[in-house]
Amino acid sequence: MAVMKVIEVMASSDKSWEDATRKAVAHAGKSINHIKSAFVQSQSVVVNDGEVEEFRVNVKITFEVK
Repeated sequence: MAVMKVIEVMASSDKSWEDATRKAVAHAGKSINHIKSAFVQSQSVVVNDGEVEEFRVNVKITFEVK
């Protein structure tokens, strides 16, 4: 049996939602080991003068507690 824990991370990128998701996982990985999955719970953008300026994601990251 494995013990899993879930945290929420918010991240942003000026390129894409995919890049924002990668940044969220990379940032969490600096202090958490054994990350098993990431679930993008929500996506949004910041619009400035009619142009998308920033992509934002709210990601649930699951990791195993050893």
